[in-house]
Amino acid sequence: MDDVARRPAGKRILIIQGHPDPCLRRFGHALAAAYAAGAQPAGHEVRNIELAQLSFPLLHSAREFYQGPTPEPILKAQDDIRWAVHLVFVFPIWHGHIPALLHAFLEQTFRPGFSIEIGADGRPRKLLTGKTARLIATAGMPAFFHRWFFGAHSLKSLKRNILHFAGIRPVRTTVIGGLGFGQPDLSQPAPGLLPLMGPARPERALDKVRMLGIRGR
Repeated sequence: MDDVARRPAGKRILIIQGHPDPCLRRFGHALAAAYAAGAQPAGHEVRNIELAQLSFPLLHSAREFYQGPTPEPILKAQDDIRWAVHLVFVFPIWHGHIPALLHAFLEQTFRPGFSIEIGADGRPRKLLTGKTARLIATAGMPAFFHRWFFGAHSLKSLKRNILHFAGIRPVRTTVIGGLGFGQPDLSQPAPGLLPLMGPARPERALDKVRMLGIRGR
Protein backbone atom coordinates (compact mmCIF):
# COMPACT_ATOMS: atom_id res chain seq x y z
CA MET A 1 0.00 0.00 0.00
CA ASP A 2 1.50 3.36 -0.97
CA ASP A 3 1.69 6.51 1.16
CA VAL A 4 -1.37 8.06 -0.46
CA ALA A 5 -3.49 5.02 0.36
CA ARG A 6 -2.30 5.02 3.98
CA ARG A 7 -2.90 8.75 4.47
CA PRO A 8 -5.97 9.41 6.65
CA ALA A 9 -8.81 11.43 5.20
CA GLY A 10 -8.41 15.17 5.57
CA LYS A 11 -10.41 17.21 8.04
CA ARG A 12 -12.68 20.21 7.50
CA ILE A 13 -10.94 22.95 9.47
CA LEU A 14 -12.20 26.43 10.33
CA ILE A 15 -9.64 29.03 11.42
CA ILE A 16 -11.18 31.86 13.44
CA GLN A 17 -8.86 34.87 13.61
CA GLY A 18 -9.81 36.65 16.82
CA HIS A 19 -7.53 39.69 16.68
CA PRO A 20 -9.62 42.89 16.55
CA ASP A 21 -7.04 44.63 14.35
CA PRO A 22 -7.37 43.70 10.64
CA CYS A 23 -3.73 44.65 10.01
CA LEU A 24 -2.12 41.60 8.43
CA ARG A 25 1.24 42.46 10.02
CA ARG A 26 0.06 41.09 13.35
CA PHE A 27 1.92 37.98 14.43
CA GLY A 28 -1.39 36.21 15.01
CA HIS A 29 -2.14 36.50 11.30
CA ALA A 30 1.23 34.92 10.53
CA LEU A 31 0.33 32.05 12.88
CA ALA A 32 -3.04 31.51 11.19
CA ALA A 33 -1.36 31.56 7.77
CA ALA A 34 1.24 29.04 8.98
CA TYR A 35 -1.49 26.69 10.20
CA ALA A 36 -3.29 26.89 6.85
CA ALA A 37 0.00 26.45 4.97
CA GLY A 38 0.53 23.17 6.80
CA ALA A 39 -3.06 21.96 6.64
CA GLN A 40 -3.98 22.46 2.99
CA PRO A 41 -1.10 20.54 1.36
CA ALA A 42 -1.75 17.74 3.88
CA GLY A 43 -5.22 17.24 2.42
CA HIS A 44 -7.33 19.23 4.89
CA GLU A 45 -10.01 21.66 3.75
CA VAL A 46 -9.64 25.09 5.33
CA ARG A 47 -12.01 27.99 5.75
CA ASN A 48 -11.29 31.27 7.54
CA ILE A 49 -13.23 33.80 9.57
CA GLU A 50 -11.66 37.22 10.25
CA LEU A 51 -13.55 38.72 13.17
CA ALA A 52 -12.12 42.18 12.48
CA GLN A 53 -13.96 42.15 9.15
CA LEU A 54 -17.34 41.19 10.60
CA SER A 55 -20.00 43.70 11.66
CA PHE A 56 -22.47 42.60 14.31
CA PRO A 57 -24.07 44.20 17.38
CA LEU A 58 -23.38 43.43 21.00
CA LEU A 59 -25.93 41.51 23.01
CA HIS A 60 -27.44 43.70 25.73
CA SER A 61 -29.85 41.42 27.57
CA ALA A 62 -30.83 37.84 28.28
CA ARG A 63 -33.88 38.39 26.09
CA GLU A 64 -31.65 39.24 23.12
CA PHE A 65 -29.47 36.21 23.86
CA TYR A 66 -32.39 33.78 23.94
CA GLN A 67 -34.90 35.37 21.56
CA GLY A 68 -33.20 38.09 19.53
CA PRO A 69 -32.60 37.72 15.78
CA THR A 70 -29.22 36.37 14.73
CA PRO A 71 -27.26 38.83 12.54
CA GLU A 72 -26.43 37.70 9.01
CA PRO A 73 -22.62 37.56 9.56
CA ILE A 74 -23.21 35.35 12.60
CA LEU A 75 -25.50 33.04 10.64
CA LYS A 76 -22.71 32.60 8.07
CA ALA A 77 -20.20 31.90 10.86
CA GLN A 78 -22.56 29.31 12.35
CA ASP A 79 -22.79 27.59 8.96
CA ASP A 80 -18.98 27.46 8.81
CA ILE A 81 -18.80 26.02 12.33
CA ARG A 82 -21.38 23.35 11.43
CA TRP A 83 -19.31 22.50 8.35
CA ALA A 84 -16.07 22.13 10.28
CA VAL A 85 -14.97 19.17 12.35
CA HIS A 86 -12.03 21.07 13.86
CA LEU A 87 -11.99 24.70 15.00
CA VAL A 88 -8.80 26.75 15.39
CA PHE A 89 -9.06 30.00 17.36
CA VAL A 90 -6.13 32.42 17.06
CA PHE A 91 -6.13 35.44 19.38
CA PRO A 92 -4.02 37.60 21.71
CA ILE A 93 -4.37 37.59 25.49
CA TRP A 94 -5.10 41.10 26.71
CA HIS A 95 -5.40 41.97 30.42
CA GLY A 96 -5.42 38.24 31.07
CA HIS A 97 -8.47 37.66 28.87
CA ILE A 98 -9.54 37.03 25.30
CA PRO A 99 -10.26 40.23 23.31
CA ALA A 100 -13.69 41.82 23.73
CA LEU A 101 -14.46 41.30 20.03
CA LEU A 102 -13.89 37.55 20.30
CA HIS A 103 -16.03 37.37 23.43
CA ALA A 104 -18.83 39.29 21.69
CA PHE A 105 -18.59 36.92 18.72
CA LEU A 106 -18.86 33.88 20.97
CA GLU A 107 -21.87 35.36 22.79
CA GLN A 108 -23.65 35.95 19.48
CA THR A 109 -22.64 32.64 17.90
CA PHE A 110 -22.94 30.07 20.71
CA ARG A 111 -26.58 30.80 21.48
CA PRO A 112 -29.36 28.34 22.36
CA GLY A 113 -30.55 26.56 19.25
CA PHE A 114 -27.04 26.48 17.80
CA SER A 115 -24.66 25.33 20.54
CA ILE A 116 -27.19 23.79 22.93
CA GLU A 117 -30.90 23.17 23.22
CA ILE A 118 -32.99 22.68 26.32
CA GLY A 119 -34.76 19.34 26.49
CA ALA A 120 -38.21 18.62 27.87
CA ASP A 121 -36.57 17.69 31.17
CA GLY A 122 -34.95 21.13 31.40
CA ARG A 123 -31.45 19.84 30.80
CA PRO A 124 -29.20 21.26 28.06
CA ARG A 125 -28.29 19.04 25.12
CA LYS A 126 -24.96 19.69 23.41
CA LEU A 127 -25.38 20.34 19.68
CA LEU A 128 -21.73 20.50 18.58
CA THR A 129 -20.62 17.11 19.85
CA GLY A 130 -18.02 15.44 17.63
CA LYS A 131 -16.01 18.57 16.91
CA THR A 132 -12.59 19.38 18.32
CA ALA A 133 -10.74 22.65 18.80
CA ARG A 134 -7.32 24.24 19.15
CA LEU A 135 -6.73 27.54 20.96
CA ILE A 136 -3.62 29.39 19.74
CA ALA A 137 -3.03 32.35 22.03
CA THR A 138 -0.26 34.94 21.98
CA ALA A 139 0.91 36.78 25.08
CA GLY A 140 3.42 39.42 26.07
CA MET A 141 4.56 37.42 29.08
CA PRO A 142 6.37 34.07 28.77
CA ALA A 143 3.95 31.22 28.07
CA PHE A 144 4.96 29.24 31.17
CA PHE A 145 4.32 32.31 33.36
CA HIS A 146 0.83 32.71 31.94
CA ARG A 147 0.07 29.03 32.54
CA TRP A 148 1.63 28.42 35.93
CA PHE A 149 1.47 31.79 37.73
CA PHE A 150 -1.81 33.14 36.32
CA GLY A 151 -3.36 29.73 35.76
CA ALA A 152 -4.37 30.45 32.14
CA HIS A 153 -7.84 31.20 33.52
CA SER A 154 -9.14 32.85 30.34
CA LEU A 155 -8.27 29.78 28.26
CA LYS A 156 -9.86 27.48 30.81
CA SER A 157 -13.02 29.57 30.80
CA LEU A 158 -13.27 29.49 27.01
CA LYS A 159 -12.63 25.76 26.98
CA ARG A 160 -14.96 24.71 29.79
CA ASN A 161 -17.75 27.28 29.79
CA ILE A 162 -18.28 27.69 26.04
CA LEU A 163 -16.67 24.97 23.94
CA HIS A 164 -17.09 21.98 26.27
CA PHE A 165 -20.58 23.16 27.16
CA ALA A 166 -21.51 22.91 23.47
CA GLY A 167 -19.94 19.44 23.16
CA ILE A 168 -16.63 20.45 21.54
CA ARG A 169 -13.81 18.31 22.91
CA PRO A 170 -10.99 17.79 23.23
CA VAL A 171 -9.90 21.41 23.22
CA ARG A 172 -6.12 21.74 23.13
CA THR A 173 -4.16 24.93 23.78
CA THR A 174 -0.97 26.44 22.41
CA VAL A 175 0.35 29.59 24.11
CA ILE A 176 3.09 31.57 22.39
CA GLY A 177 4.57 34.11 24.78
CA GLY A 178 7.32 36.68 24.79
CA LEU A 179 5.76 39.08 22.31
CA GLY A 180 6.74 42.74 22.55
CA PHE A 181 6.80 46.04 20.75
CA GLY A 182 9.19 46.76 17.90
CA GLN A 183 9.99 49.74 15.68
CA PRO A 184 7.25 51.70 13.92
CA ASP A 185 6.22 50.54 10.46
CA LEU A 186 7.11 53.58 8.36
CA SER A 187 5.29 52.17 5.33
CA GLN A 188 2.01 52.51 7.23
CA PRO A 189 2.51 55.43 9.64
CA ALA A 190 0.22 55.52 12.64
CA PRO A 191 1.32 58.12 15.23
CA GLY A 192 1.64 56.67 18.69
CA LEU A 193 1.22 53.06 17.58
CA LEU A 194 3.91 50.43 17.30
CA PRO A 195 3.49 47.14 15.47
CA LEU A 196 3.24 44.02 17.57
CA MET A 197 6.20 41.81 16.85
CA GLY A 198 6.71 38.09 17.20
CA PRO A 199 8.65 36.23 19.89
CA ALA A 200 12.43 36.17 19.99
CA ARG A 201 12.51 33.15 17.65
CA PRO A 202 9.35 33.49 15.54
CA GLU A 203 10.38 30.74 13.13
CA ARG A 204 10.06 28.16 15.93
CA ALA A 205 6.54 29.26 16.75
CA LEU A 206 5.55 29.31 13.08
CA ASP A 207 7.04 25.86 12.49
CA LYS A 208 5.21 24.50 15.54
CA VAL A 209 1.87 25.85 14.32
CA ARG A 210 2.53 24.68 10.75
CA MET A 211 3.06 21.17 12.12
CA LEU A 212 -0.25 21.39 13.94
CA GLY A 213 -1.84 22.26 10.62
CA ILE A 214 -0.28 19.25 8.90
CA ARG A 215 -1.67 16.99 11.61
CA GLY A 216 -5.04 18.76 11.69
CA ARG A 217 -4.80 19.28 15.44
